[in-house]
Order: sequence, then C-alpha cells, then structure tokens
Amino acid sequence: MNAETVLGYLAAVGIPAGVVSVGAEADNAWCLVRDESGWEVFWREQGNRYDWARFDNEQVACHYLFGRLTWSQVVRGAVGVLPTAVG
Repeated sequence: MNAETVLGYLAAVGIPAGVVSVGAEADNAWCLVRDESGWEVFWREQGNRYDWARFDNEQVACHYLFGRLTWSQVVRGAVGVLPTAVG
C-alpha cells in the first residue's frame, strides 16, 4: 500500500473519499502528506493539526492511516468479522 493506492483500500472499507486528503492539507480531513523529512498523518480542522504522527516510510504511514480509519469503521459496526456458515 502506498499514497497512490491507499484511497482505494479505504473506500473498500467504507471510508468516504472526502474524509481523506493525500498529498495536500485539507480542513476536516485526515491528511497524508510528504515533506522533506518524511510522511505525516494527521486530522486537520480549522487550520490546526490533531493526532499528528510522522513516519520515515511511505508504506508505514499508509498502513497507519488505513488501520486508524478501519478501526473507526469496526467500532461503529460498519465492518467486522464475517459470520461463519453453520452446516
């Protein structure tokens, strides 16, 4: 998973595209941006960054973002363990 593919994976678990911004900061969105020293993941609201994390590796940053947002889907019951077939 990388910055080019992370949005597709997030969409597959029900994360709306407008909730994530890849490559640029955007208010009211989780942002995945690269700067001269690595990759940053954070929630941006009213120009401020919250829950900020920095990574040296693009794949690690993408997996962090994916895991964090997927967990929110699990907590709200949108995704989870598939029922097992009884037979």
